Amino acid sequence: MPVYPIQHVPIVKSKRPENSGFYNDFRPSSLYSVLYPSPKSMGMFKPHGIYKPLDRLMRYEGNTNGTPRYHPGLSIFKIGERGSGFRPRAGDVQDFEVLRDQCIQRGALFEDPDFDTVDSSLFYSKSPDKRFEWRRPSEIASNPQLFIEGASRFDVQQGELGDCWLLAAVANLTLNEKLFYQVVPNDQGFDNKYAGIFHFRFWQYGRWVDVVVDDRLPTYHGKLIFLHSATENEFWSALLEKAYAKIHGSYEALKGGSTCEAMEDFTGGVSEMYELNEVPANLFTIMLKAFQRQSLMGCSIEADPSVTEMETPQGLVKGHAYSITRVTYVDITTPNTTGKIPLLRLRNPWGNEAEWNGPWSDKSAEWRFISESDKQSLGLIFDADGEFWMSYKDFVKFFSRLEICNLNPDVLTKEQLGEDSNKRWEMSVFEGEWVRGATAGGCRNFLDTFASNPQYRITLEDPDEEDDERKCTVIIALMQKNRRAQRKIGAECLTIGFAVYQLINPDSLPKPLDTNFFKYNASTARSPTFINLREISSRFSLPPGTYCIVPSTFDPNDQGEFLLRVFSEHENNMAELDDEVGMGEVDVKIKEQEPEPDKVDKANEKIKEFFLKLAGIDQEVDWMELKDILDYAMRNDVASNTAAGDNLLINLLQTFCESFCQGSPLASTFKMEKAGFSKDVCRSMIAMMDWDRSGKLGFEEFKSLWIDIRQWKTVFKMYDKESKGYINGFELRQALNSVGYHLNTHILNIMCHRYATKDGNIMFDDFIMCAVRLKTMIDMFKERDPDNKNIASFTMEEWVEKTLYS
Repeated sequence: MPVYPIQHVPIVKSKRPENSGFYNDFRPSSLYSVLYPSPKSMGMFKPHGIYKPLDRLMRYEGNTNGTPRYHPGLSIFKIGERGSGFRPRAGDVQDFEVLRDQCIQRGALFEDPDFDTVDSSLFYSKSPDKRFEWRRPSEIASNPQLFIEGASRFDVQQGELGDCWLLAAVANLTLNEKLFYQVVPNDQGFDNKYAGIFHFRFWQYGRWVDVVVDDRLPTYHGKLIFLHSATENEFWSALLEKAYAKIHGSYEALKGGSTCEAMEDFTGGVSEMYELNEVPANLFTIMLKAFQRQSLMGCSIEADPSVTEMETPQGLVKGHAYSITRVTYVDITTPNTTGKIPLLRLRNPWGNEAEWNGPWSDKSAEWRFISESDKQSLGLIFDADGEFWMSYKDFVKFFSRLEICNLNPDVLTKEQLGEDSNKRWEMSVFEGEWVRGATAGGCRNFLDTFASNPQYRITLEDPDEEDDERKCTVIIALMQKNRRAQRKIGAECLTIGFAVYQLINPDSLPKPLDTNFFKYNASTARSPTFINLREISSRFSLPPGTYCIVPSTFDPNDQGEFLLRVFSEHENNMAELDDEVGMGEVDVKIKEQEPEPDKVDKANEKIKEFFLKLAGIDQEVDWMELKDILDYAMRNDVASNTAAGDNLLINLLQTFCESFCQGSPLASTFKMEKAGFSKDVCRSMIAMMDWDRSGKLGFEEFKSLWIDIRQWKTVFKMYDKESKGYINGFELRQALNSVGYHLNTHILNIMCHRYATKDGNIMFDDFIMCAVRLKTMIDMFKERDPDNKNIASFTMEEWVEKTLYS
């Protein structure tokens, strides 16, 4: 049966419109309209590896065989610490206890140099429209306290900043004591160790970061202007907001966002988003399971820009984030029926009388059908506090969007889950990046480059326990990194998504999967769209088997870093689907272009004659003399004085630059009257062959170098079909594979960072330098790994020597 290519199916590139996915506040007291976040990230740290659930938080390190891993340990980084992802302006690591002790010894209150009391800490787009004063809690209220009778969702009162998305998540956070004190450590306060310094912990792209702030808070007429507690002298919520503003650059950076984003930053969990106009049949079951797993949930109503009344007749507010604080079935007995009704408890972070007024609202008639004992177990309170109950049916009818943050399995203890202790998610995490011209291949619409994207293989073995169809539930989440903090430079979120392919015979397929695979195989699942949000996630039910996940941007050459996370009900085995770094066979096409041995011998004699003449008494050449030899080989008069048959090997170096560079961007560099090979290339060539560290090469070493140069030149010509003097970065892996060098995605990325142009192209000189360095490092490693165990040992002196001299 003939095999036909899969038909091209366009993927809709969705640009998230205003008021869609981000929550807006149109309250009259808001400072100004919400800005939608979408900054471009250059990434702050680039480790990669797999994270598996253990009993404690994890810290990333490298193991002995070079494969990064996570292992148990204290996983909290301080700002300024290597790996934290943050560089303090003052230059020092911000350690809470050290800074507090220093302030106490000096008898001074802490003033944070990294988030000072200046206008730029408030707003980045314009100057404040009113005169703010930064005051410490003792200047705002008498007897300030961090907590008064603990923390509750009623301590979260919105101010004039449009960050209800954040406040909804904060309110949810208070419902989980363990999570709350992970974010708000209880080793601080206004007691005898008070020094005007506080700290909070946020999950940031795979790391928990400890954020230090001083307690100078923005006020207007002596009152807190942003997030605050209902109790005037309680300050944990205002300080938490300040710490969150600090890691994103300003308070303004918090305007507009998705509750999912904040819920993830408080938990390290994975979020899902459901549009309630397309409700899956089992959505309430999903919500009930999520509540049992201590998941955080939020919801909103789509705002219509043409509607001036943001509050609906039912008392709900459009474009506003609500938190869901309980999901349950409640027994109901009416004169006509007895049964269970699905109910939800929601909260408006305004914390006022703006509440749902329909069925099951405060003091509505429906509550008379619920027993007093059930009312008591529900903790039923009828106050104008922003909290209310409603039926699941009305929830789906009146709300537009649901967000669920599924918690990292490590933050859930058996005590918390109780009888549901076996319902923790299993999780795998990988960090990666899309590099222009190398691994930023774009979506499946761009078939020629799609296979260049990072690829991840996952094996699902055990179906869900309660699934009659014997399928496995997986949640796949793709997050782009460090976007909100870049809003002030006007960069935009990348448009991202992913595709999932089933691998029928995985061991027989190439690593990574090549263009032919994607040409003839359709995806099994994929993200519902490509979208410019920080994260896109989807829930799938897949048969047990092996799959490949391909995360990508919509367009090729969009550069950025990402975090790929997979949650499943049972263990999943996940690894990068990639090549192994090492040496292989030279492409047969390269060998076919080798000149005949007798012609090589004749050419060698001609070059040897000039080599010995230039080398002098010691019969060796240094890098400057090597450069002269290469220049000699490129001169037209050498070629003209050599018989056509003898000309091949010499012309190898002349063609090397001349035939490829004339009329190209390299013409000015490689014109025959100019320098030819660069100084750095010549020095690296010497170092590559100079095993006795003399700084020179003998003729036999030079001959060996010549063979490598001939192969590299042939490969470059093969991929530079139009003789432009450069190859596309997407072709670098194939070009190096052709000459026998195998790379994985991470090595390919750093080589493109090091050697590619801004457009992602590899110029001829950089290709040679790249090949020289790669061969040198592989040979160096293999010298110390005689048993091929993929482990090499170096002393510090040896490592410094070998890496510097390369």
